[in-house]
Amino acid sequence: MPTAADLDSFRAKFAGDVIVPADEPYDLARRVWNTRFDDHRPAAIARPTDTRDVASAIRFARDNDLEIAIRSGAHSNSGHSTTNGGLVIDMSRMRGVTVDPGARTARANGGALLGELDIAAQQHGLVCPTGVIGHTGVAGLTLGAGVGRLMRNFGLTIDNLLAVELVTADGRTVRASATEEPELFWGLRGGGGNFGVATAFEFALHPFGGVLHRGTLIYPGDQVHDVWAMVSDFASVAPDAMTLIMAISRGVPESEFPAAVAGKPVVIVAYNHSGAEDDVARDVAPLHAGPKPVFRSEKKAPYLEIQTAHDQEMGWGHRSMIESGYGDGLRPAALDALVELAARSPDGSSFSATVQGGAIRRLPDDATAYTGRDARFDFSADTDWDDASQDEFNTGWVREAISIVEPDMTLGRYLNGLCETGPSQTRLVYGDAKMPRLTALKRAWDPDNVFRLNHNITP
Repeated sequence: MPTAADLDSFRAKFAGDVIVPADEPYDLARRVWNTRFDDHRPAAIARPTDTRDVASAIRFARDNDLEIAIRSGAHSNSGHSTTNGGLVIDMSRMRGVTVDPGARTARANGGALLGELDIAAQQHGLVCPTGVIGHTGVAGLTLGAGVGRLMRNFGLTIDNLLAVELVTADGRTVRASATEEPELFWGLRGGGGNFGVATAFEFALHPFGGVLHRGTLIYPGDQVHDVWAMVSDFASVAPDAMTLIMAISRGVPESEFPAAVAGKPVVIVAYNHSGAEDDVARDVAPLHAGPKPVFRSEKKAPYLEIQTAHDQEMGWGHRSMIESGYGDGLRPAALDALVELAARSPDGSSFSATVQGGAIRRLPDDATAYTGRDARFDFSADTDWDDASQDEFNTGWVREAISIVEPDMTLGRYLNGLCETGPSQTRLVYGDAKMPRLTALKRAWDPDNVFRLNHNITP
């Protein structure tokens, strides 16, 4: 543990804030989005203002044998945004996004949030495909690949990444792009925080009018086979402008569901259409020709409004669990088991299958460290709750849901959709073919495994 003299020396050459347990802001500063990890107590929290501060924080941690946690939006589902007894490098003083509308590019600092990027780009009629919660950090989302409402139309977030500015384990600042440290750039696109602290990102932007056409269809749980057949068929022909998700859950709160399904297992199909308004009716017609829903809602809304629609619902102060994996289909027995599981699900929980393909598949799978481009669906089970005494029930439900579909899973896992950690999970994320290349990168850039609070690639 650092002594008082060590901390004084660190503060003397650090322009940002250094917060320790004795400081009044400490309890607020150590909080993270997922309150399952709010009991963690770092030895210190450093808030850098620039790359020199980041390098100084890394050196301080290494000199004092402190585990390093990096937080941007603090949304890590696995608790990697914090540490017990280590140093948190909190990037919140390095926010900000600038846009070059002529070049159609954006630069996001290492502490920027998705909402900043969305707003800055839309001011110029442009967009970068990002996640779905505005207070998520750009850094964590991007380094994990980045999925969201526009991914089938414009690709994953990493598919629009032009360059990353990174402070390495030895305190150097490097730039990685297709022409500068291209092998490192390959690994950063899906490799998470394994190789350093990202202090800036450069993205390509796309022209986008800023309106999404959306629809929600709700069916009784006993229609799951017919609905899945419709979704599976549609996944093969859906235009790139459409993202589509099918969820199996319970109709709660009951006041928000039709009486026929309130409190019972339900199947929900939701879509977003980011293309021309004239194409919407044609493109969604296969959904109208399928099973008859008990509820249907279709409307259009500003993209920025939709991007922040769940910010409060998914706000800080809740406990969360998510697990996911990729697959090409679901067995009938798995569908039945998921509906049965939904009948005894905790409030706020669901299993979902999100249609992949489109722009995601335009790059070969070996183009980036991310693995899973060829899968037809992203399967995910998640839940959130507030009472710590319900931890075992809620986390157990998620694990059971994922175990049901595990026989249907193919290669790859979405890094940001995993709570479970460990070597076996890391190997599932990347696959055996990519692990030697990633291990070599780790040895080259972080041979001492300084950056190990992640889905870790060991040197």
